[in-house]
Amino acid sequence: MLRTGRKDKESEIAVKREDAIYDRSEAFIAMTTWQKRDWQQFYELARRPWRRHRPPRPVYPSGLNRVAPAQGYSLSELDDAGVDLDLAERLGLPVDAGRIGVYGPNVTVLREFVRSSRHPL
Repeated sequence: MLRTGRKDKESEIAVKREDAIYDRSEAFIAMTTWQKRDWQQFYELARRPWRRHRPPRPVYPSGLNRVAPAQGYSLSELDDAGVDLDLAERLGLPVDAGRIGVYGPNVTVLREFVRSSRHPL
């Protein structure tokens, strides 16, 4: 209100906007409150081991006692681990067709990952 006792048009518009924002946010307040079951599901998901669900990352030796991340597994590493290209694609394994050579730890990790990703029938 102005000093004269008359209402200011701008203040009325601002009050209407605040009411509109408040009305929209009421639905969000009701949805953001988690019940006990929601928290239980959240912590159950958080406790699950996630390493075995993600494909392992390939590395290559770079100097003495050093390894560096590689773009993908070489075709020979996939072959030694018993993984063909279709299976590698289904499992989400990165493949670098230009890389030559076999790094033993990569083959071991691949075999272990393929073994753990099999689902018993």
